[in-house]
Amino acid sequence: MAPTIIDNCEFECATVEATTTTTTSAITIGYSDHFDSSAIGSSGDNFEESNELHLKGQQDQDVQEEEQQQKQQQMPWEAPGKQGLYDPQNEHEACGVGFIVAIDGKRSHKILRDAQTLSERMNHRGACACDNDTGDGAGVLASIPHGLYSKALAKQGVTLPELGDYATGIFYLDEAQHAAAENEFDDLAKSLGLEVIAWRTVPSNQSAIGVVARKSEPLSRQVFVRRPAGSDEKTFERQVFVLRKRASHELIKPGRRFYICSLSDRTVVYKGLFTSDQLWDYYTDLKDPEFETYLALVHTRFSTNTFPSWERAHPLRVLAHNGEINTLRGNVNLMKAREGVMQSDLFGDQLKKLYPVVEPNLSDSGSFDCVLEFLTMASDRSLPESVMTMVPEAWQNDKTMPQEKRDFYQWAACVMEPWDGPALISFTDGRYIGAVLDRNGLRPSRFYVTKENVLVMASEVGVYDVDPSQVTLKSRLKPGRMLLVDTKEKKLIQDIELKAKIAKSRPHSEWLQQKITLDEIRNANVLNTPPVDELAKLPASQRGIFDPRLSLFGYSTETVNMLLIPMFKNKKEALGSMGNDAPLACLSNFQPIPYEYFKQLFAQVTNPPIDPFREKVVMSMQCPLGPEANLLQPSAQQVHRIWLTNPILSIPDTQLLKRNTHRGWRTKVLDITFQYNEGVQGYIDAIDRVCREGYAAAQAGYQLLVISDRGAGIDGKVAVSALLALGALHHHLIETLQRMKVGIVVETAEAREVHHICVLLGYGADAICPYLAFELAQALRDDGVIAPEVNDKQIYAAYAQAIDTGIAKVMAKMGISTLQSYKSAQIFEAVGLGSDLVAKCFRGTQSRIGGVTLEILAKEGLQRYQLTYGKATPDSRILRNPGQYHWRHGGEAHINEPSSIGSLQEAAVNKNLDAFEAFKKTTLDSVKKCALRGQLEFVTDRQSIDISEVEPASEIVKRFATGAMSFGSISLEAHQTLSITMNRIGGKSNTGEGGEDSDRYLNQDPNNSRRSAIKQVASGRFGVTASYLANADDLQIKMAQGAKPGEGGELPGYKVTKDIAKTRKSVPGVGLISPPPHHDIYSIEDLAELIYDLKCSNPNARISVKLVSEVGVGVVASGVAKGKAEHIVISGHDGGTGASSWTGIKNAGLPWELGVAETHQVLVLNNLRSR
Repeated sequence: MAPTIIDNCEFECATVEATTTTTTSAITIGYSDHFDSSAIGSSGDNFEESNELHLKGQQDQDVQEEEQQQKQQQMPWEAPGKQGLYDPQNEHEACGVGFIVAIDGKRSHKILRDAQTLSERMNHRGACACDNDTGDGAGVLASIPHGLYSKALAKQGVTLPELGDYATGIFYLDEAQHAAAENEFDDLAKSLGLEVIAWRTVPSNQSAIGVVARKSEPLSRQVFVRRPAGSDEKTFERQVFVLRKRASHELIKPGRRFYICSLSDRTVVYKGLFTSDQLWDYYTDLKDPEFETYLALVHTRFSTNTFPSWERAHPLRVLAHNGEINTLRGNVNLMKAREGVMQSDLFGDQLKKLYPVVEPNLSDSGSFDCVLEFLTMASDRSLPESVMTMVPEAWQNDKTMPQEKRDFYQWAACVMEPWDGPALISFTDGRYIGAVLDRNGLRPSRFYVTKENVLVMASEVGVYDVDPSQVTLKSRLKPGRMLLVDTKEKKLIQDIELKAKIAKSRPHSEWLQQKITLDEIRNANVLNTPPVDELAKLPASQRGIFDPRLSLFGYSTETVNMLLIPMFKNKKEALGSMGNDAPLACLSNFQPIPYEYFKQLFAQVTNPPIDPFREKVVMSMQCPLGPEANLLQPSAQQVHRIWLTNPILSIPDTQLLKRNTHRGWRTKVLDITFQYNEGVQGYIDAIDRVCREGYAAAQAGYQLLVISDRGAGIDGKVAVSALLALGALHHHLIETLQRMKVGIVVETAEAREVHHICVLLGYGADAICPYLAFELAQALRDDGVIAPEVNDKQIYAAYAQAIDTGIAKVMAKMGISTLQSYKSAQIFEAVGLGSDLVAKCFRGTQSRIGGVTLEILAKEGLQRYQLTYGKATPDSRILRNPGQYHWRHGGEAHINEPSSIGSLQEAAVNKNLDAFEAFKKTTLDSVKKCALRGQLEFVTDRQSIDISEVEPASEIVKRFATGAMSFGSISLEAHQTLSITMNRIGGKSNTGEGGEDSDRYLNQDPNNSRRSAIKQVASGRFGVTASYLANADDLQIKMAQGAKPGEGGELPGYKVTKDIAKTRKSVPGVGLISPPPHHDIYSIEDLAELIYDLKCSNPNARISVKLVSEVGVGVVASGVAKGKAEHIVISGHDGGTGASSWTGIKNAGLPWELGVAETHQVLVLNNLRSR
């Protein structure tokens, strides 16, 4: 394996033959008082306070025993559960999807045969497991072939009723328990007034499938359920839905296989763990000429893992999906919360038996399918309207959209947040069949209509042969648009006509008159109540930079000068560059606030980030605030919410909302402060009290809750972290089904940076008032730091604009375009937070190494109070500067600190060995203080091996590679010196994404060769020519950049010199941008295609893919290995030369240690490590 590149934080995993097993005994771990080492295994020095870490030894033992039991109990059809750093929740999938439909609803066998062609030609869209013969899943959904089934049942002596008078579906059961499961299902049907006519075993050909698929093959049984006499079609459809939903909840038992592919009176699904050509050989029904259908929806799956799952293949009950739902966790949480406010005339008391709406352990597609089906069945929405509600167009900034349609979308936004992410969703209920594209149009979809009145839609062109003279219409789906065929009305309905009809179906525009705006509240309260006196101002000696609350809430002079002042002056966040070498929050000695433990997640490979500036038209910060009404009963009630244009509230607006009584609204202020002398227990009790008070207020009919730390610092009071109070309250209200009854506003001095605001929004805040930042700006204006003519309104507006731009960048990294979807979506990973704390305040967030407890955070909050208000020396009146951004003597440690750089220069220039020893010592010390790998210690009690058995240093260095730094980010001299050096020692240098001039690799003197062995290909394709690709040993596809994953690189025009322009094949003086997504890599299949293309351009080169460490990177890497990459680089969050806003540099990405460990574990688990 190639070694680490010291502190350039890239780590390589070459996918060579390896049967590597990690022995934990080889490395043990020490810890500082912030770091719960029990997650990895513990020993080493007990630093101060380490006895308070509550090292959960016993708990961990229990967990391990439990995991052992789970492993023993794992059934052959189950995929591995959570283990090590692998978590099945992080799985992704990408797919090929298509359908063919006779618009007039005429049945024929030809439709099925054409669907087979469609499916087989999308085989390259799927992927194979480690046996190269088991697909990731393929399936077909068709209308019920009545002739075939009545003939099959006649052989069993059963007469099938007329088509439409029965429902059918295929179940996955196991040999051992199928009889019991079928009997229980029959009893459940009887209790619901339905009668099971018969069961049949679906005929199959086992020899058609791969070895892995065979190991987990189910017994496929098909049920037929009779429609009761006198029941109409719609009622029967709902009865069947209730039967399936309840069976899925009630008949699943440990050790029993029970899965219903579909149950419907119109359609039937055949699917499984196949490649798309095996599907048609496995189920012999599909070969029978009597199988006649008027529609067929096909799907072929590319999963990032290789674990067998027949159940996860598509089509699902009403849809087949190609893409990702990025906001899934928030969507599912809020769907659960809605159970507290939903009521249905159709189901009455039965409704509760259909909960949870989203069944546990489903993929994003499975969750979407559950909600779409529920919306259609439990409310009076048609299937297309339900789809429009869940996947709206980008209506907010579209000036050309008809008013009625815009009003429909705004009403729908008050009903449900969008399910956001790049997706092509094809859906059908047997009557309608159609497809919709996400608001960004980030998945392809083409369709033809032929003279035979047949429509063919697919995720690519060339899957269906049709004579051009027979085509009457040829088009593609555009962003946010929908295509629909109504087989009952026998017509194709285009997007404009369809949505106009839905928009006019109810008086949405009239209802919208009832929405509430801040202006309306301001006007109402001017008339209703006398203006409240301005908040008590602090004495002059405690204003501005001398405000004691700054130190109480962890501000530093860097916070004020580097982050806040530029936001107030320039309306945007300040830029930084050259990466982040400060310690992780869990290793810091300076009481970090809880936000610092969270790292933003970002999209890589399986879906693209978007560009928040060039794709601004699809981004929106608008969102409603306040209680949600019953989702199932469309009415004006749903718009009784305050419509905000962005999530930042000014101080006067917050005061207004606290006392607002307009339209009978009431606001409950939850004070999150407590007396300092109550100590750590007081901190914990305050969080529990906030949860109790919030629950009581929601029960009592309050519309708004305001979490406020205004009382902090007054009369000996300390504040709980607003983030902890919010997270605990939000999850408590979700669990008790009260969350949808209230809006939550956070009034806090703690949040000030873009990242802080993002974390609050991600964990449930609806709006935020960062009052201390505003009060500081007003004081700085009075001191002349900010222009004196700036008024308060302009201060609020400038800050709100800076925050909006920052949030848009953070959302865009994950491919999310609307704030409404980002709220509550928890798109973060925690590094160094203990599991009890996560379970209490941030449920569902990954925190893989354990860490600090609530007690430790409480103690640090109390320490900040002590520092601020304790027996203070004059020094402590001045704001601290621990040097989080720039190194300061006696402040935070940094990996690159002056003395070690000085020693390195002395060692290199004068060949001074003592200086090199000093460099080594200070660097290792810095790593220990800053990084996870610094907590590892070598075991010393093992037999050492003789030095003669170790490879000589001259061989080891051949595996070294430099970090990827472009010519442009560093000078040509530096770039060439690195190449010459690496070539002399036999290692490899990397061009970076800036290209390399051809005279550097043609006709080179072997001793002074300036050729870089690794050539990088990034989204900008700078300098990528045929000869550039041909002259490489490794071709590296750069999917993300360590310093700012999910963002694009930028070289401003004044830096683009003649030499740089010549190398990059561009124009001098014109700025260069590599967009955040590879604009030709929207999914894992696209990456597989680029790997193939690069292999064709240089068959001898090794194809490498550079990823950045984040939770789930191992899962992405296994998809990359299935895409035939030969080498994977995992970059850390701290690397990179690129410039970006400080938010991106400090708070995105994870240490490479975690990424490498996860990648290795997941590749081994998938049998892909040897690829």
